[in-house]
Amino acid sequence: MNFLDALMHSPILQMALLAGIGASITSGVIGSYVIVKRIVSISGSISHSVLSGMGIAAYLKYVHGVAWLSPLIGALIASIISALAIGWVHLRFKEREDAIISMIWSLGMAIGVISISLIPGFNVELTHFLLGNILWVSPSDLILLYILDAVILIATFLFHKRFLAICFDEKQARLQGLPVDFLYLLLLVLVGISVVVLIYIVGVILVLSMLALPASIASAFTRKLSMMMIIAVVLNILFSIGGLALSYRLDWPTGATIALFAGVIYLLSLRFKRPSMVR
Repeated sequence: MNFLDALMHSPILQMALLAGIGASITSGVIGSYVIVKRIVSISGSISHSVLSGMGIAAYLKYVHGVAWLSPLIGALIASIISALAIGWVHLRFKEREDAIISMIWSLGMAIGVISISLIPGFNVELTHFLLGNILWVSPSDLILLYILDAVILIATFLFHKRFLAICFDEKQARLQGLPVDFLYLLLLVLVGISVVVLIYIVGVILVLSMLALPASIASAFTRKLSMMMIIAVVLNILFSIGGLALSYRLDWPTGATIALFAGVIYLLSLRFKRPSMVR
């Protein structure tokens, strides 16, 4: 059976495709801010530190019977806390920023790994969290993913012009009376939420492949940030569909295949000259 036939008859593949599209919208929009603001490393730190929330939530759910606390909810809480902590460090301790952010990164990963290791017979969950498994998405996960999508899109619509100001000239934004610190922290929180949306698609380790690579490719074709977002969303959807089809055909891990597909296209895109400025 080819991929299209399987897609027509498999609810699992259909939900995986819907999850990929939902994640593509978020990562295309927020990933464009990440590239323009040059906060890829900070985004990577947030993405790895959320494992602590996922591990603690999984531990409480499967060992102590807290049935309502899913790993996805734990990831959401951890991502917001990590984003605010990293943002505060960036604003207050710029000279020691790299060391402290690295500490938050490693601490989050360590807490997550230890928490999951304490769950008897459940260590396979760690593989899903780290490497992703889009075929593992449940209907409730899909609903939450699209709710998070809506939150991100609404926030982007409301704050886009102010985000533009802090991305390109923070000093001028302060002179204009904009709450730069608040806007920066809000942007990092949106990055954290985007990371949660992507966790179930490509996993913690490969999050940046969907968050940064499509937006980087898009920047080669436009000087407008809004158009960059649209191109990045379209590319992410294509990468998700292409990666899903390739993984089905080759029997490869889906998240890693999507990331590999995106990486290869990114390398090919380097032959194009990028515009000097995105606005």
